[in-house]
Amino acid sequence: MSPDQLPWLAAGILLIAFLYSSVGHAGASGYIAVMTLFGLAPAEIKPTALVLNILVASIGSWQFWRAGHFRWELFWPFAIFSVPMAFAGGYLNLPAHLFKIAVGIVLLFSAARFLYDPKDATDVEAPSRGVSLVVGGVLGLLSGLTGTGGGIFLTPLMIVMRWATTKTAAATSVVFILVNSIAGLLGNVTATREIPSFAFVLLLAALVGGTIGSSLGSRRFSAPAIKRLLAVVLMIAGMKLIGLELPIGRSAPKPPPATNRADDASSSSPRPGMRGLAS
Repeated sequence: MSPDQLPWLAAGILLIAFLYSSVGHAGASGYIAVMTLFGLAPAEIKPTALVLNILVASIGSWQFWRAGHFRWELFWPFAIFSVPMAFAGGYLNLPAHLFKIAVGIVLLFSAARFLYDPKDATDVEAPSRGVSLVVGGVLGLLSGLTGTGGGIFLTPLMIVMRWATTKTAAATSVVFILVNSIAGLLGNVTATREIPSFAFVLLLAALVGGTIGSSLGSRRFSAPAIKRLLAVVLMIAGMKLIGLELPIGRSAPKPPPATNRADDASSSSPRPGMRGLAS
């Protein structure tokens, strides 16, 4: 990434952090969408997204724990397999085209989440330990591979399956994102031995935007309008990623330039002034 892009990228991250936090979301998918639109490479997107996840999920975990919405007995069965699988996913680096397709699907799913919020359930029942272990392992691997944390899938799944109320599901998911992001980042650093230097500049931008957004909340802004705006951003980024890698989005290879046989023949024959030397 060129130095000229960094201020604009930081401004984009700050804006996304502000918008997401104003409607009560962490913003992992939004950060990935912004970095995608700026054309960053997958090797830069994943560790940077995981660093930002750790920041925003730490803040969210503290807030939900302090409010009394976090339930340890519901959380740990999801986390016990998700942590090692997130480490493995962070260690592995998908080929660029597979990474883009996987992240594109995640972004489109995230956009759908903003357009449709399932109704809160009053009669809830925690899943069996076996189901929690399997779900946690699958989402942990996905979170490490894509840098998303996995919470974007866990929250709606818990609500739709009536495993928890909305606030309890959100509390479980934000801690799930935190532990998976830490494990995924450790796995990625183990494999690559580096974190992009600009990640820490973006970390500061996310902190400023998230703090302002969470303070103002939706008191001065229309939450439905913000969600629709974020859905559009996520859909654009998701379709860009998937479209670039599918055959329909790839440009056909250019045919080699046609050669003129007469020119070739003339170039291979000796020039008039050189015929004597050629003979």
